[in-house]
Amino acid sequence: MSGPQLSALDVAFLCMESETTPMHMGAAVTFRPHGQVHARRLTALLAERAARLPKLRQRPRTALFPPGAAVWAEDPDFVASEHISHHHLSSLYEPDPLSAYASRWMGRPLDTGKPLWDLHLVTGLPDGEFALLLKLHHALTDGAGAYAIAVGLLDDLPRAPRRPHSGSVPPAPRSPVDAVKEAVGSTLAQAGIASSVVRATRSPLSPISAPPSTERRLGLVRLDTAEIRRIRRAHGGTANDVVLAILSGALRDWMINRGQRADDRTLRALIPVSVRGRSAEQLGGNKLSGYLCELPVGLDDPVERLLAVQREMSRNKAAGPARGPGAFPLLADRMPPMLHRLGSKAAGLAAPLLFDLVITTVPVPPNRLTLDGTKVAGVYPFVPLAPRQAVGIAVATYRDSVHIGLQANGAAVSDVGSLRDGVLKSAARLLDTA
Repeated sequence: MSGPQLSALDVAFLCMESETTPMHMGAAVTFRPHGQVHARRLTALLAERAARLPKLRQRPRTALFPPGAAVWAEDPDFVASEHISHHHLSSLYEPDPLSAYASRWMGRPLDTGKPLWDLHLVTGLPDGEFALLLKLHHALTDGAGAYAIAVGLLDDLPRAPRRPHSGSVPPAPRSPVDAVKEAVGSTLAQAGIASSVVRATRSPLSPISAPPSTERRLGLVRLDTAEIRRIRRAHGGTANDVVLAILSGALRDWMINRGQRADDRTLRALIPVSVRGRSAEQLGGNKLSGYLCELPVGLDDPVERLLAVQREMSRNKAAGPARGPGAFPLLADRMPPMLHRLGSKAAGLAAPLLFDLVITTVPVPPNRLTLDGTKVAGVYPFVPLAPRQAVGIAVATYRDSVHIGLQANGAAVSDVGSLRDGVLKSAARLLDTA
């Protein structure tokens, strides 16, 4: 049975898929149990819950109309347990066994002929911890929708009481004149976005571009939200500004350690922004726009970096997520699906002309999350790497910590540890100023 149609942007993510550019998001969710871990019971519980989520039972299927379109269809051969694996790590010599295992797991593309997800239960971690590794194709959903799917696999959250409807008046039907005005406005908006995207392209390649590779390197970093708040109180801005400034300092040190010039230079980050409405279907496809932020890696002073990020993000927010070169996901979503099938791979290869890396924030509400009664200790998201890009960074704030997932191209970054250490060092330097 056929389900909803994939948006043009969802089709674009499918068309960009390749062996060296797998377009899936990921997350490592860690747990600290008080007793023995019953792996067989956990995998059975996860399979039972996955089978109840409609989105996880569906696979993409080509549609006849419009040309190039695709729809979600129930997989007649779906068995949830076939998407779930248990792995017990026995190596005592890995300094970070979860990152090492997850790096190999992350580099393997999903089978696009099946439901687009994969889940691993990983036991045998230091201090008796275990982890869930969840992989979701970007065509399936964006970060906000990914959280909704992940929560469906965990224990039920307490439901907030629903407010009674206040008998709102339904909107009046649109007149033909209104429809014409809307169509003209949409066309002008697309033309404005396209123009700003073209103006934002750069002739030299990214200073941190990377060759195609099937290898991935993952790093997990945890920061204290109390320290982020302390920096905000001292220097202003938002928590997101502080994190971007910390990442800018880490990227500066990382470039210098690689023998690259950082002074008098910026790195351009694509900052995805969800434009999903409050009433939108939380498990639906991608509802994205974005900002382009010039990260001040050329500044050595941590406070100057933070102030530069604040100015840059203030300009972005004043323009809004529907305007400017960072809004090209909106433009992509308004193009015909057939155009993506013909040109998405070429457009993906041009990504380094527009931005150097992606830094995304995944919304995680502060509810206490558990699996079979065991509390979640950490939530580390991962963003897919665009073609020819060396690094992608995803951030999630959960409870009292900011969790940062680093994903690097294995051919360009042999050890992500220097970047992980750079994040901690950059945070410490900025905290010293507060």
